[in-house]
Amino acid sequence: MKSLTRVSVVASTAASAVLLLSAVPAFAHVSVSAEGVAAKGGYATVNFKVPNERDDASTTKLEVTFPADQPLASVMTQPVPGWKAKVSKTKLKKPIEIHGEKIDEAVSKVTWTADGKGIEPGTFQKFPLSLGQLPEDADQMVFKALQTYSNKEVVRWIEPQEKGAEEPDFPAPALALSASDDHHGGGAASDDDADDAKAAGAKDGDKETASSKASDSDSSDTTARTLGIVGIVVGAAGVAFGVLAGRRRANS
Repeated sequence: MKSLTRVSVVASTAASAVLLLSAVPAFAHVSVSAEGVAAKGGYATVNFKVPNERDDASTTKLEVTFPADQPLASVMTQPVPGWKAKVSKTKLKKPIEIHGEKIDEAVSKVTWTADGKGIEPGTFQKFPLSLGQLPEDADQMVFKALQTYSNKEVVRWIEPQEKGAEEPDFPAPALALSASDDHHGGGAASDDDADDAKAAGAKDGDKETASSKASDSDSSDTTARTLGIVGIVVGAAGVAFGVLAGRRRANS
């Protein structure tokens, strides 16, 4: 019995260890994501999310470098309380044309510096940017980010994700770009068509709702009838049992 008890204890401990390991959160890193859709050739608002991974230091600076082969003429920062933002630009070897206007410089880097406590342990901060025009011939934009802590440690999130390979230890933030039908000449529905579609959808929705209510009502009625029948059968069985019991007593 003692051996069985020990085996049970060991098995329980091992299972608990497995559960603890599976509950450990994935390694957090600086990432970027769009608010809504980041369409090729369009404009988008994105957020760089920066978690603090240290228990004894705060994040006090973030530097995001833009890909030189995907120049962006328009990059606007949104005020972040407790932080100062600086946008750096560089001259382009080959000017680009946007909305019929030639642009000879593009944003090369954005730096946020804390003028307060920064990102404290156990917290994260989002840094919004408005970007455009996004590349038309790429599926993503890969940025390089440097995260500086109050103890002067610098973490370099600059390793690109290779297709089919495991995620690197310090992956660079990557923004996925989606296709844009409107930008590439795809047809868009008119306002009247959209209103008609909404009206039709509303009518269909009303029909479905009415049908659903009718179905629910039928289901409720069926359930009530079934329960009633069951109750009657049980009651009858009880009466019959009582009668038989009375006869047995009388005979005895």
